[in-house]
Amino acid sequence: MNTQELWQRYQDWLYFNEDLGLYLDVSRMRFDDLMVESLEPKFAQAFKDMAALEQGAIANPDENRMVGHYWLRNPELAPAALKNEIIDNLDQIEAFVKKVHSGTIHPPLAPKFTDVLSIGIGGSALGPQFVDEALVGDFPPMAIHFIDNTDPAGIDHILNRLKDRLSSTLVIVTSKSGGTPETRNGMLEVKHAYEQQGLNFPAHAVAVTMLGSKMDELERIEGWLAEFPMFDWIGGRTSEMSSVGLLSASLLGIDVRALLAGAKTMDIATRVPEIRQNPAALLALSWYCAGKGKGEKDMVVLPYKDSLLLFSRYLQQLVMESLGKEKDLAGNTVHQGIAVYGNKGSTDQHAFVQQLREGVANFFAIFIEVLEDRNGPSIEVEPEATAGDFLSGFLQGTRQALYENQRDSITLTITRVNPQTVGALIALFERAVGFYATLVNINAYNQPGVEAGKKAAETLLSLQRKILTVLKDADQPLKLAALAAKAEAGDQIENVYKIVRHLAANHRGVVLQGHPIKPGELEVSYLMEKI
Repeated sequence: MNTQELWQRYQDWLYFNEDLGLYLDVSRMRFDDLMVESLEPKFAQAFKDMAALEQGAIANPDENRMVGHYWLRNPELAPAALKNEIIDNLDQIEAFVKKVHSGTIHPPLAPKFTDVLSIGIGGSALGPQFVDEALVGDFPPMAIHFIDNTDPAGIDHILNRLKDRLSSTLVIVTSKSGGTPETRNGMLEVKHAYEQQGLNFPAHAVAVTMLGSKMDELERIEGWLAEFPMFDWIGGRTSEMSSVGLLSASLLGIDVRALLAGAKTMDIATRVPEIRQNPAALLALSWYCAGKGKGEKDMVVLPYKDSLLLFSRYLQQLVMESLGKEKDLAGNTVHQGIAVYGNKGSTDQHAFVQQLREGVANFFAIFIEVLEDRNGPSIEVEPEATAGDFLSGFLQGTRQALYENQRDSITLTITRVNPQTVGALIALFERAVGFYATLVNINAYNQPGVEAGKKAAETLLSLQRKILTVLKDADQPLKLAALAAKAEAGDQIENVYKIVRHLAANHRGVVLQGHPIKPGELEVSYLMEKI
């Protein structure tokens, strides 16, 4: 297309939401009218399925549950039995936060809580991290820290930074079931750190969990400071506007009602049953056409704003955990999914944009543009040009350079980064994922692959216990093959080797004799500790 034709296509496909000041440009995606027409029956079904989901249909058949994250920002749409739970929960969060900020609720040895330590993983961490990074002010009422993995060194890093302030740190432990190993491990490590300082952990701890879970039981037995609910009908990757995200955001002084209002406004916009007038449908259409409905192209997310740095990480879970499925709803093997990665502009122009422009054309880009440069005027760094002008120029230039080399892109533009627009961004991509799932006939709300990984880890830990039992009972060093046989894992020698190597490296009593380059010849023994 020549420039005039592209300009016309831009106008033909531009979406604008006046209430949010949000633009969506899909004109640089190479779909045509015939392709759109062929997908209209699929979209008609997608609109129908989404309406049924919001009305309380079982949208996750694998787990036989409703999917109701949309109700969090508009309780009036929720089933009558849930409406008051949603409203009351938000009121309770705000009342609790007000008491924390005022010092009415305070730790035993300090007049106020100064820090928040959030322990969670997956959606219990990524959503809060993204929102907090995007919206926290320069001088928030509390500082926040995250433990989002079971990496001992990472946990030590956070605890060492907090060492002198543990006595004034509020700990939020988020786990729907209460049995998530990474979160449980983080909680136990932090609890130990409190005990080492002679501090009462329960007086600092808040649980975010489901009623009747293991954590709910623990909280009640130990008498934690507070508990807020997670609902069965909310999945981790769509939980940011539940207690999972709203509690930490409120503690940091973020206007969570504006966040919810932005999401509600976007929800209204994405209920329109017309592709051209529905921004989530336009995204799903673009994703489908780019990857031929098979995820053949990756999604590269490029926010041109430092505060949106974590948006690509947030979208990785939302998109990849929702759409990355082996089976469709009919049980057919389809291996669906869209890979997501990204960083930020214009940093990327000095990193992987070189490959985007000239390497393998296996992606489409999503540029996130923010019109307002800063709160206040900018100096000129060159005649008639500010630093923000350069940022805008780099975005437009990269978009043009990619398109000229047959690389497609979407541009999503907001006026400013604030709670309303961040809420809208979250809601927009949640709905787009839901529409796309219907287009390719998969369940967007389960995660069997994640569960499979957890089960495999449990099996390996069980094997580790067997290995230690064998070694402690042995009266002489064992060859690796003999150890595996005695541990009833003769067909898992590699796993046995990696387990004992890890135990030896961490001085857990296991001793390896032999050369590392010949693991099959190693002898393994257990050095009993002297009492």
